[in-house]
Amino acid sequence: MALTQYAVNGFFAPRKIAEALRTTSEEVARTAGLGRDAVQRKDRVHSDKTQRRLREMVEVINKVEPRFGSTLMAYAWYRSEPLSGFSGQTAMQLVRTGRADDVLDYVDAVDAGVHA
Repeated sequence: MALTQYAVNGFFAPRKIAEALRTTSEEVARTAGLGRDAVQRKDRVHSDKTQRRLREMVEVINKVEPRFGSTLMAYAWYRSEPLSGFSGQTAMQLVRTGRADDVLDYVDAVDAGVHA
């Protein structure tokens, strides 16, 4: 997934992310830990918090996409697969609480052969 396919005028666009993931903008907001207003109001879409959460979600999905062979499978993993060492939380749950870096480190560790 090229990051530019999710952007409009240099900002992550929830609608474009939703199209790629075959879901709704509201679901993208919920998955990233944002309220519905964050993806519906232009001033909120461009806010630092909204852009950061959308970027983190896309980064995690991009990182695991080669492992699963498709964006949709990576998104399914992101939403539903409990990660060992994180009390059974999923990548989505961790990103929603501001722990995207922990998820990216976990994926790097698994790719390096270290079992978290």
